[in-house]
Parts: sequence; C-alpha cells; structure tokens
Amino acid sequence: MGNRDNIKLLVLDIDGTIAGSSNQVRQPVIEAIAQVQDRGILVTVATGRMFCSALRFYEAIGGSLPLICYNGALIQDPKTNEVHQHFPVPIPLASQILDVLEQSPYRNKITIHFYIDDCLYVGDMGEDTRKYLERTSAPVKVVANLRELLSVEPTKILALSENLDLIDELAADLCVTFTQDQLHFTKSTPTFFEITHPQANKGLAVQYLAETLLGLKAENVMAIGDNFNDLEMLKYAGIGIAMGNAPVAVQKIANWIAPSIEEDGVVTALTKFLVTDH
Repeated sequence: MGNRDNIKLLVLDIDGTIAGSSNQVRQPVIEAIAQVQDRGILVTVATGRMFCSALRFYEAIGGSLPLICYNGALIQDPKTNEVHQHFPVPIPLASQILDVLEQSPYRNKITIHFYIDDCLYVGDMGEDTRKYLERTSAPVKVVANLRELLSVEPTKILALSENLDLIDELAADLCVTFTQDQLHFTKSTPTFFEITHPQANKGLAVQYLAETLLGLKAENVMAIGDNFNDLEMLKYAGIGIAMGNAPVAVQKIANWIAPSIEEDGVVTALTKFLVTDH
C-alpha cells in the first residue's frame, strides 16, 4: 500500500461509493470530502455515468478537476467544457455488437443503450430503460433503428437485463468474439454490461489525469470504488479502497476495504487515511 502522506489526488466513484439507494451524496460524505480538500488534496469523480448525469454529484462534492465519465471514455472539464480525451467505440465494432445483440438468445431480451454526444439513444422505452432514467435523469431519444445512428461513433454501449445469466452469457460471447485490443468490457452493476473503446477504462483515465495533466505519480493517488468497472482504477492508485458492498473479486485487489455505502464507508476511509493526523 502507498504512503498516505503522499496522497495529492482523491478519485471517487459515484454509484455504490458516494451515492447509495437515495441517489444523493449524504451530508457526512460531503463534509469528509471538504476536510480532505482543506488539506490541499484535489478531488474528482470517475464514473460509468454520462457527463450530464454525473455533474450534480461532482458539484455536490466540490470537484475541481476534469470529470472522468463513461468509465473513462470521456474526460471533460465541467468548468470550461474542454474535452481532454474522448475514446468512442469505432463504428464497425458498434455495428458488430448490434449483430450479436440482434440474434437469439438476446434479441428482444436485452435492452441496448447507445450514448452519443452525451445523449442516450434507445430502440424502445422498456422497463429497464425507465428504471435507468429514474436514477440518472438522462436526456433520451427513441429511434426506430439504432443502426441509423452509426454515422457517428458512440461514446459507450450498454446492455441491460435483469436476467443475470443472460448478461453472463452475453459477456462470454463478446469476450470470444472480440479481443481486448478491440473493445473493453466491464460491469458497473450485475445488470449493466458496459462496452467501450479498449483505451477507455477508469485506470487509464486516472493515470492520464494524474500523470499528464497534474504531473503526479500513482503513489500520489487514492481511489475508492465498489464494482468491476473500478478494478483498473483501484489497481493503479497508490491506495485503492473497495467499498464493503463491492463484489469479493473487487475487494481482493484493494489495499483496504471500507464499510458499505449505506454506512457511509467513504467517510470512514477518508477519516482513516486522509483526515486523521498520524
């Protein structure tokens, strides 16, 4: 584990880390982050969410750096709107993904979300999408055929289903069909299978932010997350902390495990590592 005296940058996931079932950042979390910032440590967010959907959380914690969204496919500064990096899914690969999803056993059983220019595009407004919109308040457009969109590269593609076996089957299928050099696959929840450009993951995004934009090293970074889309970020950071609600495989690679989101585990982690004098 890195030395906590070296930490100059704190990177926080949103869902399951700083926002739980209430879909808000609770006051104790906001206050703990403010104490960290008072010590001169920079803070930002790294999330699978869209830029527009992540913004209120970034503002709630007083973020001061570019925001990492879409699991690292987009790094954009909320204050200037400058785009530092954008790694969308190439059009031919997006078309191939649709080929897979339109075949049995997935056709009409898995919901497909396309994200283009920070807007969500769907083929129909099903229950999975309604639940998603309740939590994210994303701008949405329904189109007759998602293939009509493929004149533009999507920032991210999301496959959703409450059928976890079907999601696992899709994951296995896509991992056989595509190489790691072509696409990056991850899950932010058991029902969300996320597809991005191979250079789009939170680990590479945090590395770019720390090393290229801020001139820091991995040992200067502390990251906190709760799911598989946080793995690369937790591995990169000098101190990588998993939430108590994280899957066991994520907890295993972490340097330390915080209490769960509903126990405000981030407050415990920040108090232990960055706020308490030692």
